[in-house]
Amino acid sequence: MSRQTLIIMAFNQALPSALLGIADMLTLANLSQQHSPSNNETHLEPGCIEPWRPNVLIASIDGKEIVDGQGRTFRPDCGIADIDQCDGVLIPGFVPCANGLPPEQLSNDDCQSWLKHQHEQGALLGGSCSGAFVLAEAGLLNKRRCTTTWWLHYEFSQRFPLTNAAWGSALVQDGNIITSGGPLSWVDISLRMIRKLAGNDAANRAADFAVVDSLPSSQEKYIPQGHMLSVDPFIIKAEHMIRKTLDQSLSTVELADALAVSERTLHRRLKTLVGEAPKAFMDRVRMDMAKTLLHTSNRQINHIALEFGYTDESVFRRLFRKQVGMSPSEYRRWQGQRFE
Repeated sequence: MSRQTLIIMAFNQALPSALLGIADMLTLANLSQQHSPSNNETHLEPGCIEPWRPNVLIASIDGKEIVDGQGRTFRPDCGIADIDQCDGVLIPGFVPCANGLPPEQLSNDDCQSWLKHQHEQGALLGGSCSGAFVLAEAGLLNKRRCTTTWWLHYEFSQRFPLTNAAWGSALVQDGNIITSGGPLSWVDISLRMIRKLAGNDAANRAADFAVVDSLPSSQEKYIPQGHMLSVDPFIIKAEHMIRKTLDQSLSTVELADALAVSERTLHRRLKTLVGEAPKAFMDRVRMDMAKTLLHTSNRQINHIALEFGYTDESVFRRLFRKQVGMSPSEYRRWQGQRFE
């Protein structure tokens, strides 16, 4: 097979663990094949698939040193102008500024044009955590399903209203663009890149070799209760109304009336602020509160379901699993084990 070229982009304020960790994960993909019991690199049998050995380069925008998020200088292998075509681009997340947010401008016109060119050439692009902001700056996430870390979701949606950001998703792939949430989600991005370019076996071996999960887990189980309360007065009012009527079947029309807006305006504002339709928003608020009860009380799950207005326990369990990625009982056990 022809040797594939993968580019790890180096920006100022890049998260150091992601910048070098992505390179390490790609190296482990090769090492895992060398140490595979079924592999014999010195005597390849006829028809045997050669081990995957991509050409991995770390590139800055101009080829010059960058200063990572911990204040250390880092010398890249090259600049993006030195690379006309590649098979994959991986963008690490950033250490936040003093305001807790990524810099207002992460890339420049040259970088954005280069990313668009690679995308048009068919390269697989991946943005880990706040690395998705770079892809969005280039306009590559417009009208695309994407994600970022949960605590930057609101800021992301405000900066890039044309994106279709998924709240709390661990990893989203839309076409040949991959985004993931969480500062350490570079593991998920790297494994997905390996899976798409080298196959399932290579990705699974790399995950086993690195002792990490081969499938990303949901961000939802980590998101603290009421996180969105701090971001917009409209969200505060909407959440307050839902919490006041937990044991009632509050409809979207009733929620809109309580907030003194039309149902259409309610839908539009929630989509803009949190990327969710009113029904999904109401369910998430209830599941958020259910998470708190599950790890702070011994109440039976069916009683919690009733308390939040779900007369059918199976509906509650299904929604909880959809939101959190595990059943209520699994979540209760997981929380208990975290603090043992």
